Amino acid sequence: MTMRRALACAAALALAAAAPLASAQRAGPDSPAVPAVAGTAPPPPSGSSAPAAASAARPTGKPVSARLRPAPDIAAAGAASGAASGAARSASPSASMPLPSAAPPGPPPDNADIAVPCPAGLPTLSNGVACFQGRDSAGAYYWIAVPGDWNGVLVLHAHGGPEFGPPQAERTARDLKRWAVMLRAGYAWAGSTYRQGGVAVRAAAEDTERLRTIFDARFGKPRITILHGQSWGAGVAAKAAEMYADRYDGVLLSSGVLGGGTRSYDFRLDLRVIYQALCANHPKPDEPAYPLWQGLPLDSRLTHAELNRRIDECTGLSQSRAQRSAAQQTRLDTLLRVVRIPERTLASHMHWATWGFQDIVFKRLGGANPFGNAGARYFGSPDDDDLNRRVLRYAADAKAVERFAADADLTGKIKAPMLTVHAIDDPTAFVELETVFRETMAGAGQSGNLVQTYTDEHDHSYLQDAEYVALTQALLGWIERREKPTAASVAARCAELQTALASKCLFVVDYTSGPIGARVAPRDPPAR
Repeated sequence: MTMRRALACAAALALAAAAPLASAQRAGPDSPAVPAVAGTAPPPPSGSSAPAAASAARPTGKPVSARLRPAPDIAAAGAASGAASGAARSASPSASMPLPSAAPPGPPPDNADIAVPCPAGLPTLSNGVACFQGRDSAGAYYWIAVPGDWNGVLVLHAHGGPEFGPPQAERTARDLKRWAVMLRAGYAWAGSTYRQGGVAVRAAAEDTERLRTIFDARFGKPRITILHGQSWGAGVAAKAAEMYADRYDGVLLSSGVLGGGTRSYDFRLDLRVIYQALCANHPKPDEPAYPLWQGLPLDSRLTHAELNRRIDECTGLSQSRAQRSAAQQTRLDTLLRVVRIPERTLASHMHWATWGFQDIVFKRLGGANPFGNAGARYFGSPDDDDLNRRVLRYAADAKAVERFAADADLTGKIKAPMLTVHAIDDPTAFVELETVFRETMAGAGQSGNLVQTYTDEHDHSYLQDAEYVALTQALLGWIERREKPTAASVAARCAELQTALASKCLFVVDYTSGPIGARVAPRDPPAR
């Protein structure tokens, strides 16, 4: 089925679908009325074969810069977004849209492959947007959005986090709204919740690839498919590019957790042991002791609110400097200096080092320990010798590290053109993780496929609209015309886009990330 015919079918069915689907969405996440579609299972990973050559033709239709509209008032768009995009094409002739072949076991198929109202708050476009929602054969929810002036490029999104509960369709709806600039630039967008929560990188890569096959079954193979990973999802996207080397034309990684599981989380173990040395309340003295690398025992009833209360009791985190006691301020300053994290992300890192570690240790590794701090020397406290004597020390289990690495580490065997972007002052995924990834790519002999860019920003979850569009345009030029970009050429593209997008461009073209050991205390490798 052609894209034009599919969109005509979607538009004709969108308004009819709106009422029952809106009712189902209001029923909440536990409602059995959530649409489900069985998608095709992902093909087996390819070996190391090179990706097929992309067409040398330029994008069809108007140039991307000509299609960009000033950012609409998102609040004003509101719930009318989906209805407006469907009504814009309601006069088009309808046609039956075939379901893709099912791949049991999985949720039973139904009519979720027809157009549904776009998520409330998605900006409206003059040419409209057709949105699709479903659930694949493995249980992952997905959203697909296709602009009326689609240029044949699909941006396949791998989200960050990860979430630690069951998959919820709303997660991907939020991602679609966050990355709406891709629609404004003429690209189709698709994102999956993944089939499960937790730190399961290979499974998430499989779910992302499955969504690509679902998109292809509905609309035909896109002219170009770009894999975009954000935060933890950057590791998922990189893993998918390794596993399915011939399926993706290019890869864009933003704010990536790219040190692999065995190196990206060392600082969070450091946070736990230093926090406990200073605060002694996670766990409290009257609670059963446990090794901090476990995160939290499975039978613990600790809540997120209670952990926040304990952090506040020790450091006064929720209070102003004037309201904190001298002891609280000293403990807070020491913790932030030694672990080298900003105050605003202390609580989120503590939560991840609690429930994230619990997920890794108990759900992925059967209780074995992949984290160690033996040999680490900590600096930045009023008395470093005393601190280093008091912190708990752990040695990682070599077999657990090997198992964790098999799932969560990267090999660097990526042959598709790849661009990364990272805020220099990222408070969640340190910019030095880019160095680890650069070294990984070099070790695999693939340095020529990687261009890294950096911005003068202090955020993690989202940077600037113009930056993302400039990066995507540069990646397309590399794929289609073999014009390998540089940090300077990406910055120049961004400058041309910022007015149309009402956005900033904050690239720092002469910056290169430093060694991870300058940010996170080096430690002894696990004994074998």
